[in-house]
Amino acid sequence: MGWGDERTLRVVMPVVIAAIALGGWELAVRAYDVPRYIVPAPSLVAKTLVSDWPILGPSLLVTLRTTLVAFAIAVALGTLLAFLFVQSRWIELSLFPYAVALQVTPIVAIAPLIIIWVKDTQTALVVCAVIVAIFPVIANTTLGLRSVDPGLAALFRMHKASRMQELLRLRVPSAAPYFFAGLRVASGLALIGAVVAEFVAGTGGEAAGLAYQILQAGYQLNVPRMFAALALVTLAGVSLFAATVWLSRLALGKWHESELERER
Repeated sequence: MGWGDERTLRVVMPVVIAAIALGGWELAVRAYDVPRYIVPAPSLVAKTLVSDWPILGPSLLVTLRTTLVAFAIAVALGTLLAFLFVQSRWIELSLFPYAVALQVTPIVAIAPLIIIWVKDTQTALVVCAVIVAIFPVIANTTLGLRSVDPGLAALFRMHKASRMQELLRLRVPSAAPYFFAGLRVASGLALIGAVVAEFVAGTGGEAAGLAYQILQAGYQLNVPRMFAALALVTLAGVSLFAATVWLSRLALGKWHESELERER
């Protein structure tokens, strides 16, 4: 099977499975006459998505803005910390446990405190999302920067390469696949952090994100709108993941074996 055929299958097969699942869902709802306030049919969700787009569209943009800002900060700060950890083992031993502590602490437990401490609600939402998303960037990039070929490292030392030359010409290329793997995880976690923080904050008005619309739909028993908002969250997450995969192929596709294997 060629690369073109495999790439086509990667798109076609999930679409076929989704079509089968949605078709079965539609038939089951119609066959058992399930009320719309319990489980709406996919066709009704699609209609609601179109009719309620003036409400859901701006909320999607609010959630995406929070997600993208948090993702960018998490990538920048996480990469910087990873470089710092590699330069000094003492710094890594001192600070890495705190990164682990942030990762294992449920964001729903600390989000109320962050929202109280940070006066600006939008900034508080970004902080919550950064806390959720930053650990995969730190952990993967640090692992990648340390996962260098011993022979190449000895060669660099033999030629008396400076620490900066070793970092830029040996460790960074070795860490690139790990870094992009961390981005794939962090993109989804940034969205999760943004949505969870919006749930806790419960902000309405022009600053209302998709989480607020889901809450309001639940209070009003407007289940079709709730499903429509959930569908937008899912599509946003899939789009972010696809974007990071594309960036990985763009950066690694011509030289790293992790992407070259796809062309067999």
